[in-house]
Amino acid sequence: MRIHLKIDSSNQIIPFDHQPLLVGTIHKWLGENTEHGEVSLYSFSRLDGGKPVKGGLKFGNDASFFISSYDQELIKKLVWGIQQDKTMFCGLNVKEIVLEQDPDLSNRERFFVASPIFIKRHFEYVTEHVLYTDKRAPQFLKETLQTKMKLAGIQDDDFEICFDPSHTKAGLKLVNYKGVQNKANWCSVIIKGSTATKLFAWNVGLGNSTGIGFGAIR
Repeated sequence: MRIHLKIDSSNQIIPFDHQPLLVGTIHKWLGENTEHGEVSLYSFSRLDGGKPVKGGLKFGNDASFFISSYDQELIKKLVWGIQQDKTMFCGLNVKEIVLEQDPDLSNRERFFVASPIFIKRHFEYVTEHVLYTDKRAPQFLKETLQTKMKLAGIQDDDFEICFDPSHTKAGLKLVNYKGVQNKANWCSVIIKGSTATKLFAWNVGLGNSTGIGFGAIR
């Protein structure tokens, strides 16, 4: 399930590196919960509608973003939290909540990014940020999604997932999160599998760190 949030702006400049502020706002809305620090079964998009200016971004009254989750109770908790406190940060406020039910994805295989997909792996002496051009990327995407599917009780070992080779504007997104430079991927993906698998990915996102703003798809 997905909620789309339409945002009012007070015309303040929003920092380019505002992702931690967005994460903090979502945690405020969730309140006491088991999602913080755990494997996240939710994802959220970037803030849309901003225009770059000196020192950051300015958002008009068409700003928006969405939050998705496999767990409908989490969505209900978010909606309740937003209704109690619609303030965000830097003068942004929620003006409208639009609920989107799970779509029919039976005939879809291509999905587009709504926030950069981050793939991270720890090896013996190094931590790697894996890019869409790396031949290991499809396996890593599948491993991470399977981990979340097991938590949700979904079984589909035969699905396939990869970055979309036809995406002509694919590229690297360098995301500064609390002083850490993360190399993430801006590239659509192809998912071949059951409708349940594709819908799960649509809700929980792809790759690592979906709970802090990576990997949302549309």
